[in-house]
Amino acid sequence: MLNWRVLNTAQNSRRERGFTAWWVAAGIGICLFGQLGAIGLTGPDEPRYAWIARAMAQTGDWVTPRLYGQPWFEKPVLYYWTAAIGFKFHFSAEWAARLPSAFAALAAAIAIGWLAAKHYGTSTNSLTSFALLAPLIFASSVAGIGFARAATPDMLFSASITLAMAAIASVYRHSGALRSARSAADENSPANRSDYTALALFGVFLALGVLAKGPAAVILAAGAIALWALATRQWRAAFRALHPLAIAAFCVVALPWYVLCAVRNPDFLRVFIWQHNFQRYLTPMFHHPQPFWFFVPIVLLALVPWTILLWPVAREGLRVWREKSWTHSPGFFFACWAVFPVIFFSFSDSKLPSYILPAIPPLALVCAVAGIRAFQESRAVALGIAAGMGLTWIGLAIAAWAWARKVPWNTLLNEYSPRALYIDGWIGVASAVLFALILAFFSLGKRTGMVMGLCALAAVLALEITNTRILPTVGPLYSARYHAQFMSHDLHPDRIFTLDLARSWNYGLTFYFQRQLPEWQPADPGPALVLTTPAGLKRITAMGRFHGVLDEPDKGILYVPVEMAPQAMR
Repeated sequence: MLNWRVLNTAQNSRRERGFTAWWVAAGIGICLFGQLGAIGLTGPDEPRYAWIARAMAQTGDWVTPRLYGQPWFEKPVLYYWTAAIGFKFHFSAEWAARLPSAFAALAAAIAIGWLAAKHYGTSTNSLTSFALLAPLIFASSVAGIGFARAATPDMLFSASITLAMAAIASVYRHSGALRSARSAADENSPANRSDYTALALFGVFLALGVLAKGPAAVILAAGAIALWALATRQWRAAFRALHPLAIAAFCVVALPWYVLCAVRNPDFLRVFIWQHNFQRYLTPMFHHPQPFWFFVPIVLLALVPWTILLWPVAREGLRVWREKSWTHSPGFFFACWAVFPVIFFSFSDSKLPSYILPAIPPLALVCAVAGIRAFQESRAVALGIAAGMGLTWIGLAIAAWAWARKVPWNTLLNEYSPRALYIDGWIGVASAVLFALILAFFSLGKRTGMVMGLCALAAVLALEITNTRILPTVGPLYSARYHAQFMSHDLHPDRIFTLDLARSWNYGLTFYFQRQLPEWQPADPGPALVLTTPAGLKRITAMGRFHGVLDEPDKGILYVPVEMAPQAMR
């Protein structure tokens, strides 16, 4: 009877582990791949990068990126290659352009899950498993969700660095430079065949990072390793990253495209290396100046709804500092990897939120480890973490309500009455308050897995509501897809112009129309349809070229029918 009970308990435990693993996989899949086409391409970057990838697929020129037929060297080629594959298979524009980022985010999530398993174990059967919680935190964070569905090279770049750092961490674990309860058996093991594989992979993944965004990949990886070596005095271990096998693998993967592109385009190295790397970092020539502390709030926002877990990370860091136990600590290595991109780009004269994306995967890893340990430490600490999560969701509900009140719903297809908006806002805030109380209740019993799982489930549900209800409705305010579809059967497509539009609208309209729309000139004597802003409408009206009523309401841009010039009518 006793043996039967033990066997039954083991079987139940395996089923529970399997269920939890499948639940986590489903959550990560929804966060990274769900509804990639919920909104059309937005901003100036997405339609521009997607145009280059589509042109690469259509022309068969896989070496020189071209924007509107001209060489464009702002970014290297990896994103264009991967997105062009989707266009080759005739995926929708949004899916073709965003799938590379989604797959890259999945690779990064798997990498940090693997790191957690190797250094901290996988023996638990719930979300108290570091190997399950770390990738879930990353995938359900604002940064993970946002950049996984962005048609840009940023997630490819960050994932490449994540995979490279995971590979070199494996080398350091085998050499004993990184020690933990999980890796204690490897402390005295000599370098073996797996080290050579890891070194080769380190070079390959670092090369992919260079193909994604340039030499910054080498700087970030080398800087993180140097920061760790400087603090731990493990220079001999650190220099393993310069093994000839790693260097050879890096050169074989990274150099061919750079050499070939430079041969075909003599100004490539000057434009890309000098202008878009050194000058971008050293000068504000690209008009992105920000204060030195800019990335501090960006990191806090990037980790939402898990930002509160930085508190136990800080507590863990203070403990390691007091005990002076960081020399062989895997957590300290991951912390150096997370901190260095923030420090490095804080000194740059050009700052964008995406610059510190490489710091988010290691931050998700240390947040998972420190959060679980702190949660299980005491009831007071668990309640503090749960309270922080609950307040985060209340803040998100209030922020969403405030944003919704500013949306011009009367111009959109699904009009919200003020009363309905008021009721929905109160329902959202009340639901967030109730959710915070539920988290607090489970925290009193130190139900770590339940609290973490509910927070992740809330993120998944919020994302699904956003993708299925909100983004398709407000899409016309932010993306040119709706406008291009609306005018796809216009009887006079050659008489469609733009006037005073922001560059994001110009890039978006160009992508979806598959041609550049000319800027309307007052000297043009004929009738036309002008896509413009309220300020542009005032200019046209002042010229006496518009006398009617707009049939199409403002959905981000105005459709203004321009009459024939008076001199042309005489």
